Amino acid sequence: MMKKLYFTLLISVITSTAALAQTLDVDFNGLGFLDNREYKDFVARSRTYSGTRTALDFGLNIDSVNHFVVGTNGIHEFGAVPYFLKVNPVAYYKFQNKNFQFYAGEFPREGLLDNYPRALLNDTLQYYRPNVEGLLLKFQNEHFMETGWIDWVSRQTDTAREQFLFGFEGKYKPSVSGPFYIVHYFLLEHNAGAAILLPDDHIQDNGGAQVRLGLDFSHRQHLLDSLSIEAGAMISLERTRGVDGLQTPAGFVSSLYGGYGRFAIFDEFYIGQGSHINYGDAFYEKHFYNRTDFIITPFSANGLKGQFIFTVHKTPGFTSNQEAFKVTYELGRRVIAKFNKDKD
Repeated sequence: MMKKLYFTLLISVITSTAALAQTLDVDFNGLGFLDNREYKDFVARSRTYSGTRTALDFGLNIDSVNHFVVGTNGIHEFGAVPYFLKVNPVAYYKFQNKNFQFYAGEFPREGLLDNYPRALLNDTLQYYRPNVEGLLLKFQNEHFMETGWIDWVSRQTDTAREQFLFGFEGKYKPSVSGPFYIVHYFLLEHNAGAAILLPDDHIQDNGGAQVRLGLDFSHRQHLLDSLSIEAGAMISLERTRGVDGLQTPAGFVSSLYGGYGRFAIFDEFYIGQGSHINYGDAFYEKHFYNRTDFIITPFSANGLKGQFIFTVHKTPGFTSNQEAFKVTYELGRRVIAKFNKDKD
């Protein structure tokens, strides 16, 4: 019944506003994944993630800068019943001009916040929470980029907690043609109690930040197609109000990416105090962590890409492994109808 109601609403929005729009477009994208994780130091988190995620949406383009998008994004886990584990609505307003982008509603994380380090935002979000539910503002020119956002995770009820994330990320490149740049990432989770408070329940603040210096030598040397190096500092922010003060574990982070043809290597390194970031990768709870991804892309063409990724995780006393295959498809926005504006 709810699916029929949502579909009827979707069609009615499209048809009722078509007269106001210059164009109507459609976009489809899909993700298939088989991700096996064998974590010797996190046995409870050793599991296989597998399934498909498909998204279909329609866009109403009022003019060159104002857009409305509505659709759905559903996930099916292999072997699961019912077929769809969850279907997320996609419904947002988008403003975009030369320097600014603004989003309001339920909009895809992909292409906007998917470059956050795993230490702050875990990579399983692409499987189980692909949308941001809130607001995002981005400014960008040839030297500078800054994005601010808020993502509502849980609306407060008598039994459900009030939870939201907010953050900023940015990049500064002094020279357009030079390899040097500076990047920063920040997020904080506000975790408050339900409307009916439980005994000994407290508001929690949890998050972290990174600042990195980077060098991008891609297309600047003849040995590799892509080569980039980053190094910097990380700090986590952890507090339970009324119980303890603000805890700020810190450490050193670095990464290296190199790619040639269909092969690539990505290495991440951390050393310092263990962090406990709720939405981050649990490996950063260790005081030492090194992750190396060996990536093979056997096919990539016309929006379709398939990748095999073999990963080695090293922590004090343990070496763990992870194997994944992912296939993605992106249709790209395609105009399916054009409309004339109503004359006054």
